[in-house]
Amino acid sequence: MVLWQLFKTFLVMGFVSFGGGYAMIPLIETEVTKYGWMTAEKLTNVIAIAGMSPGPIATNSAILIGYSTAGIMGAIVSAIGMLLPSMILVAIVSAFFIKLHHNPIVQSIFYGIKPLVASLIIYASIKFSFSNNLISTELSFLTISSFLIFGLSLLAIMKLKWHPLYVILLSGLVGVALYS
Repeated sequence: MVLWQLFKTFLVMGFVSFGGGYAMIPLIETEVTKYGWMTAEKLTNVIAIAGMSPGPIATNSAILIGYSTAGIMGAIVSAIGMLLPSMILVAIVSAFFIKLHHNPIVQSIFYGIKPLVASLIIYASIKFSFSNNLISTELSFLTISSFLIFGLSLLAIMKLKWHPLYVILLSGLVGVALYS
């Protein structure tokens, strides 16, 4: 029963989610907590590991959630559930996209979806920052240092044009120095 529920949940997510893995995080959180597969804190850790691992964050999250819930078989069925919709949709869309991508209605749909994707990513960032106590209403060392790391990382990537890998590595080293 759990294996079927994992497969079905990630299959539906794969069909209805737009904007990539980070935009899927709110939906993943809703489903995981609805079924009681893990706590919000454990899910935050899973998302962090999935984001740092090579590959798509949504698929990595599905595999980790499946494994945590039902072992190796849970990981396998969750991965298949998450990947199958993309494979099917890519096959279908690629057949029609060349003919439709200049259609004004199709372009309007994409213009409407872009802000939604950005809002879902921002929502996931804020939600996980609060659930992991990185942001609080009081000015603590953790809150101030988190905002500083965020701001300096954003500056390094956007203005200084540093490679994101260097920013990730440097942020990790700063985290070790500040929080160990």
